[in-house]
Parts: sequence; structure tokens; C-alpha cells
Amino acid sequence: MALPLLFNIFPATQAYTTTILKWTLTPIKAAVMGFVDFLPNLFTIIVIILIFRYTLKIIKFFVDEINKENIKVDGFYSDWAKPTFNIIRLLAYAFMLVIIFPYLPGSDSDIFKGVSVFVGILFSLGSSNAIANMVAGLVITYMRPFKIGDFIKIGDVSGEVIEKTALVTRIRTPKFEDITIPNATVLSSTSTNFSSNTKNSTDGLLIHTTVTIGYDVPWKDIHKALIKAALKTDLIEKTPIPFVLQTSLDDFYVSYQINVYTKEPTRQPRIYSSLHQNIQDSFNEAGIEIMSPHYNALRDGNTTTIPADYLNKDYESPSFNVANKS
Repeated sequence: MALPLLFNIFPATQAYTTTILKWTLTPIKAAVMGFVDFLPNLFTIIVIILIFRYTLKIIKFFVDEINKENIKVDGFYSDWAKPTFNIIRLLAYAFMLVIIFPYLPGSDSDIFKGVSVFVGILFSLGSSNAIANMVAGLVITYMRPFKIGDFIKIGDVSGEVIEKTALVTRIRTPKFEDITIPNATVLSSTSTNFSSNTKNSTDGLLIHTTVTIGYDVPWKDIHKALIKAALKTDLIEKTPIPFVLQTSLDDFYVSYQINVYTKEPTRQPRIYSSLHQNIQDSFNEAGIEIMSPHYNALRDGNTTTIPADYLNKDYESPSFNVANKS
């Protein structure tokens, strides 16, 4: 305002005063009048936002109760509550924007429409992989192949599920490696859930390992030794009792599979290690040598493969004999 006042002091510049005031006041007047005209639409937008906000709060209350299993709906699992609410919230916000859009200033202008189309095209072209992972994550949620804390195997990766997001699934391996797998890869791969049958009402996960023993050892002795080893193993269930399956009769040996139940799927590496140790001890105590599938020895005159701690104190290695048949 100081500039028009200064121009008005001098007669030569008085003519510019009106022009400068017009240039200054006209935009201000237009802005003020535009804001005043926009006030009814502004209140309409505020009312729409409040309606959607409190509607979502009511829905969220029921979602939280379903998630806590205080409210049960037949055929609707509690772990579906939050993902379903996220979908409802996203659709509600999208619908709210559609309703609000006509009330925004300049929404009818060609520039506003052009910018909206441009942003939509950029989003569509640049987020195809992200959208594929989001859709896959949604499908995985309602398929319920695994939950947080389950021990699973996807492809060649085994570990505990530590996080499920809209885009990726994170798995922590027994070596404490955190592996991130895109949900699209999870959906297209075969997944194995080791934890699904380890609840209190089930027998647990059935794990197994195989040993191969020659035909010269009675199968009853091998069954007895394997079950004895299994019962000594930590973290397995004593009921149902372990059992043995003879899975094949090969050229030089029989395959014996020991099966045990456990409810600790995340500790499988430790269970297998303990089971293998106990099998070695049990077989050595029973005087059974594990010599197959690949083992070569000239038995006459060779020391047994059983460790010395398991042999009798008076044990002596037989001498090598050569028979003279002449």
C-alpha cells in the first residue's frame, strides 16, 4: 500500500495509483469472494469426512471384538478381521474422495482433470508389481496357509514366519537369517506348514529319518534299537509312541524309517541332530553296525566299526586267515 500512496503524492504519477490499486485489489477480492463462495462446499466436505470417519470407528470396534474373539461369526476367522477392515477402509476412503471431488475448487477445470489422468497413468504403469504383490497378499490372507509364528517351507526356504505385510512375507531361518519373499512368489510356490498340526488337540508333527542296514541283521532288533533311540530324544512326544516303517528292500540292505511326533516344529534341526546321535548310541549298544548304503570292508581280520567304548573289554580283533585247500 505504500507504493500507491507514494505515487499519489506526485502529480505525474497520480494516474498510476488507480492502476496499481486495481491490479492489487482485484486478485484479493477474487480470492476472498472465491473463499466465501466455497464455504458451503467446505462445510459439505467436512460433514462427509465426519460421517465416514465415525462410520469407520464403529466398524473398527466390531473388528477389534472379532479379532479378540469376543464376537464370533460362523465361517469368518478372527485373523481375517484386520485385513478385511483394511479393505473396507480403503474402499471407504476411495468412495469418500469420489463424493468430495465435485465440491473441490477447480474440479471442473481441464487442467485439474488432465493432472488427475496423468497421475493415474503413472501410478498404473509404475506399480504393476506392487499391485500384483498386494493382490497375492490378499489371496494368501484368505487362503490361510500359515500364520505369524508358524514354521513353514516355501521353495527352498524354511523358517518361522515373523511378518506378513501387503507386499511381502518375512521368514527367519534356523540360522537366524531374515529372508523377504514377495507375496506373488509365495502364492505361485508350494508352501509347507510344519506348525498346522502341533496344537494341543493333535498328535503333533511327524518327523522321520532313515537308516539302511544289511539283511544279516534281524529286523526286530533294528526296530527295537530305533524306538529306543527315539524315546531318548528330547522335544518329542512319548504318546503316540514312535514307530518304524520298512520303506524298501534294496539289493544290499533294507531301509528302516523311524517316525516320531513333536510339537516343536521350529526346533527340527536340534531334534534331528539329537535323534541321529541317539541312533548311533543305540545301535552301538546293540552291536549293530551301520555299514550301508556304501561301505566296503574285508571282514576277516578287520576290527568292527563299533566304537571301542561299546565293545566288551576282552574283545580282540580277529586275525586274518588264509585257508589252504590243497
